[in-house]
Amino acid sequence: MTPVKEWWPATRSFFRDVWIEMKKVSWPGRPEVVGTTVVVIVACFLFGFYLFVIDTGLSWAIDRIFRAAGVLA
Repeated sequence: MTPVKEWWPATRSFFRDVWIEMKKVSWPGRPEVVGTTVVVIVACFLFGFYLFVIDTGLSWAIDRIFRAAGVLA
């Protein structure tokens, strides 16, 4: 195990570099964050509804096939 004296300067340097890079980041404004959040939520509901319809349809079709084959009573 390495002593604290050896890894502490490297850790400090790492966090200093992270802080410098974070200052360079172009952060989105509130309207952009709200807009993209709404798009994600709406897309989730649409895909969920689409998958619900497909799942229900396939379940119905498989049930009909099994009943026609006499597997289910």
